[in-house]
This record gives sequence, C-alpha cells and structure tokens, in this order.
Amino acid sequence: MQWLAELGLRFDPIWGRQSFERNGCRVFWGGLTLEASGEGDGLFRAERDLFLSNGGEIRYGTAMAELLVEERDSESVVCGVVTAVGDQLRSRSVVLGCGGFESSEALRVEHMGEVWRPARVRGTPHNTGDGLRVAYELGAVAHGVYENCHATPMDLHMVDYGNVDLPPSERKNYRKICYFLGVMINADGERFVDEGRNFRNYTYAQFGRSILEQPGGFAWQLFDAKVFDLLYEEYRFHDAHFVESDTLDGLIGQLVDVDHNATRATIAAYNDAVDESVPFDPTILDGRTAVGLDPPRSNWAQQLDTPPFRAYPVTGGITFTYGGLKVDDDGRVLRADGSTIAGVHAFGELVGGVFVAGYPGGSGLTSGAVFGRRAGSGAAHTSSDR
Repeated sequence: MQWLAELGLRFDPIWGRQSFERNGCRVFWGGLTLEASGEGDGLFRAERDLFLSNGGEIRYGTAMAELLVEERDSESVVCGVVTAVGDQLRSRSVVLGCGGFESSEALRVEHMGEVWRPARVRGTPHNTGDGLRVAYELGAVAHGVYENCHATPMDLHMVDYGNVDLPPSERKNYRKICYFLGVMINADGERFVDEGRNFRNYTYAQFGRSILEQPGGFAWQLFDAKVFDLLYEEYRFHDAHFVESDTLDGLIGQLVDVDHNATRATIAAYNDAVDESVPFDPTILDGRTAVGLDPPRSNWAQQLDTPPFRAYPVTGGITFTYGGLKVDDDGRVLRADGSTIAGVHAFGELVGGVFVAGYPGGSGLTSGAVFGRRAGSGAAHTSSDR
C-alpha cells in the first residue's frame, strides 16, 4: 500500500460498510479500515492511468488464443501470444493476468460440482479459464483448492455479471451481506448458518456457498425496522428486490417458495431464544446470542419484533475461483517437478493456493496488487536477461 501510495494512488476510510456509530464516534470493525479511492473500479482506473502515463500500451479487442513458444537451446521459451485472429504479438516475457474460470459453467461443474451450475457470476464474462488452459498446455501444475471459491450472497433476481449496463460502483449493490443483522431462512423455513458467527468480512464468501447448497439454491434474509438504518446501501438500491409488511405473519406469507408454517415456528423459536440481557453492539463480537438453537446464533441476536418487516430473496454469487497455477516468488509459472516455464509469469486469480476454505474481505484486491507487483518485477528481470 505504501508503494502504491508513493505512486499517487489514494486510499480512503471505508465509512459506509466498515464502521458504525457508537457514542458519537465512528468505530471501524472487523479489521478492514481502508479501501482504494473508488473501491476496485477506482483502483483499476488509477493503475491504468499510471500505466499509460509511463508509456504503457493497451490493445483492446485482442483476445489471446495461445502462447507463442520457441525452442532455444533445447528449452521451450514463451516469447509472446497468438491472438484469436492469428496475429503474433512477440515479447520477451508474458504475464498472465486473465482471471480464473468462474465464468465457465462447464468448468464450474467439473471442478466444483453441479450445485455451481446456476451460480450468478458477479464479475466479468471473460474469466473462462483461458490462462489456465494455455499454461497447462506447457506443463503447468494445477495448484490450490479448485472446489472452493469466493462466493457472496446476491440478490436472487440479479442477472449474470451484475447488469453490465450499470457503472461498476452500482453493480456491487446486488450483494446482500447484512445477514448478521437479521435471520436467513431457506425453502424449508429453517435457519442454516450462524448468521453472527463472526464479522461478515470473514463469513460472507462462505455463506454464499451455503445459500447455493440449500433447496432451490436460494434463501430469504429477514429484518425488522430496528436495523434498517444499519443496512448497507445495497438494501436501498433502486433494483433491490424485497417484500414488506407491517406484521411478521404478513411478511412470512409473502415469502415465495418457502414453507410458511415452518418459518413461523423457526422465527418464534428464534425470538424466544434471544438473550436480552446482553447489549447489542455491531462494532464488536458482542456475544448477544440466541440460546439453545441449532445452528447457533453467536452474536448480534435481536428479536424480530418492530414493524415494518422486510425480507430480501438471495442466492449465491461467485466472485472468483481459488484453484489456479503454482508460481515462485517472482511469479514464474511452475511445473509439477518445480521447474519454471521460461518466459511466463502469472498473478491474481490465476495464482492458486492463496485462499483455501475462506476469504477475508479486501484480500482479493490486495492479492492482485502484491502478486502483480512480483510478477511484473520478475518478468522485467527475466526479460533483461535475454
């Protein structure tokens, strides 16, 4: 971050999603305090402008078909790419930064299972595994946990890629990650996760998967008026889908494709179990539990008792995949025997082994910056040796 800041990139406090007011002060919670100005889109634009101002060139509409390889001194060396229209773009090194395979339905099913076929894709439609394919063709070893991914609770009615007609700053509003302030119910009318297990920074990527694994691959998030002012802006987004009622029974009656009687029993049991003796405090793991439930409720439990009531339909959205390539400290792509594939480096989603079972908020962009810097520096040094 210091290096990026020295290059002119700005970082701002995350006021809206990572702080709550307590005793007249803004309290940041969950270990995540700063973001690039303009979030991920702002980071991209700032880095792109810096790249161009330093003489870099971007060729749009130039899809890679394969890597260009030459034999030199009995060694295969990557020396460029072949484009989809057959042009050869030669270089002394190639850095692969073309993402994972989340946008390929076939690869999701192959590596992650049938439950991932209908998953909503949050990001670009172009991450279809091309970088993995061309690296495998040169003997690269698959590395990391291919069956896992960064998944996020998303609006059930979001289209794939989050409505690309909207600016990126608005597309993020299809997320629905304030479940820790309410209750999540599946089609059988049952809770299926501990909504307050930890700060949402450390649970939302796992809970997206949990939702997909429920009957029908969806759930409903229920809230009452006590927390409306704490819900993130995504719940007030103009394209947010929800139902509302002045009574809890009326709200439950509007939940589509859900067992209403089971839901009423679940919410009644939850309300009865809330430990009212512990103060509610969203800035800490407050230990305000709902006692004796399965699954448990560990923090931020509050009765659903204050009208109006709202419920939001959600599903699992896939952000990026965890499985990828193995690289060394300079981002050089490795074979199974530990040797490097000469002339080819990788970073970002393509690097496997960074994430295993979970994902802490903000670490995807951080990983891209850290491993991108290493791969770029490694490619430059490799090029200078040729």
